[in-house]
Amino acid sequence: MKDCHAPKFLSPPHNAGSRRRIYMAAVIFAAIAYTFGVVTSPLVSYLACKDTGNSSREAVKTTEYLALPVQNSQKLTDNLADLARFERRCAKPVPSNLVRQVILGALFNGTSPFAEFPPEHARALLTPWRIKGWGSTGSVFERLIKELRPRTIVELGTFLGASAIHMAALARDLGLRTQILCVDDFRGWPGFRQNFRDIQILNGDVMLLYQFMQNVAAMNLTDTVVPVPYSTAGALRALCEWGIYADLVEVDAAHDFHSAWADINTAYAILSPGGVMFGHDYNTMMDNRGVRRAVNLFAKLNKLWVEPDGQHWILRPLPRPRYNILFKTS
Repeated sequence: MKDCHAPKFLSPPHNAGSRRRIYMAAVIFAAIAYTFGVVTSPLVSYLACKDTGNSSREAVKTTEYLALPVQNSQKLTDNLADLARFERRCAKPVPSNLVRQVILGALFNGTSPFAEFPPEHARALLTPWRIKGWGSTGSVFERLIKELRPRTIVELGTFLGASAIHMAALARDLGLRTQILCVDDFRGWPGFRQNFRDIQILNGDVMLLYQFMQNVAAMNLTDTVVPVPYSTAGALRALCEWGIYADLVEVDAAHDFHSAWADINTAYAILSPGGVMFGHDYNTMMDNRGVRRAVNLFAKLNKLWVEPDGQHWILRPLPRPRYNILFKTS
């Protein structure tokens, strides 16, 4: 972490009484600024921790809060507010039966990406069926799909499509005409091929998108699942501008705090009224340095509550207060 230094104060006047008053004011302000920093710490920093090789975790350093001059205090408050300010106004909603048409028109020149798939140059590099997921068939998927009967699902973080294929199969079994938009840049993460060496590379281009599409085609779900091969930030911004909203949003992309925080806040803008956002990795070794911290902080700031479901989390509206009837009128 870079060392931070408060700007230097101007030289105090020569009068001793004035110096004492300025000194006392600086001490009082430093105490206020320190308290302010501690209270707002979830928005400005997180504890840097390291894995000690067992289930315990050791906090190795905490953020230092430095007093700022009085004239900068309002600027600091404004900057902190910016960390929780995301776009919440999107275009007029597109009817759910037109969502697929809009996506194909905007991303694929009006043609399904599965048309004449796979291309000849990639055919020999693909496995007929190669799927891997983490928590991709948990009970939370069936529970939420039965509860919401969603027409549009947006998934952030797809990889090889395990959870998307599972959700598509559940929707099909319920007789739903659901469109699942899978947002992922399909690049994996640095070094992921150490555990997935069968995912081939062609001229530096990893075949992750093509293998995902092969998995979807193998399950005959090409009319339900559509890849959106872009970053979560870029794709969510586009969906918002196009007026595409989701009845169900799954957040399961990057697992660090800042990425999860941005994904949750940005995706909240495209959640339909009455829709539900959920995700994975709520209970992991990252604990309050990762997804769980982002989820809990978002729920607190937006007056929601978190419903855990194994490794998954669900954001729900706060229940309405119940009042006992004390008086009865005739």
